[in-house]
Amino acid sequence: MKLKEELVKAIIELRKEKERKFDQTVDFIINLKKFDLKKDAINLIVNLPFKIKDKKVCAFLEVNNKDIDTITPEKFKTYSEKNALKKLVKKYDFFVAQASLMPKVATTFGRFLGPAGKMPSPQLGIIMKVDKSEIDEVMAKINNSTKVRTKESSIKLAVGKQSMKDEEIVENAFSIYDAILKVLPRDKENIKNIELKFTMTKPQKIVIE
Repeated sequence: MKLKEELVKAIIELRKEKERKFDQTVDFIINLKKFDLKKDAINLIVNLPFKIKDKKVCAFLEVNNKDIDTITPEKFKTYSEKNALKKLVKKYDFFVAQASLMPKVATTFGRFLGPAGKMPSPQLGIIMKVDKSEIDEVMAKINNSTKVRTKESSIKLAVGKQSMKDEEIVENAFSIYDAILKVLPRDKENIKNIELKFTMTKPQKIVIE
């Protein structure tokens, strides 16, 4: 696969850069062209072959649960203030909700969770039966997934950490590329180029043929 080969080359070049004192994130950037952000907006959840990190998850549940950070209905009123809502949205990467609470969640938190792309969704985030196995399953899926949303004509997502193996980073990047390609209206014609970078490096550019 040509793209996978190019991604490997890009990682090899990035690893030649100056060493940093922290485990840099590997960013995968897809630059789009001839793409209408309003008409063709992308909103996907992509399962990744290799976990990058554990995500911070919060659950809206009827009763408190020791297996996950929980917000119960009686605590909803403490989030009536704009600042409290902003802090909550910033604190967590992902939100899930018990199905029975979704109308209340939408009313109380929707105006902040929606624009941030963190609203619990049927794709991944609605819990029908609250027990340990269901919560564990949802958490595993969340930790091995990434959200793809188009806000501009450039999609930038973390696909790994510098400490991960080259092939793991490549497989994660390719999974995202493949998922996005399937929903682009004009396939590869909508992709200007691809870039791969570490947190502190300049990007390595890959032209899609």
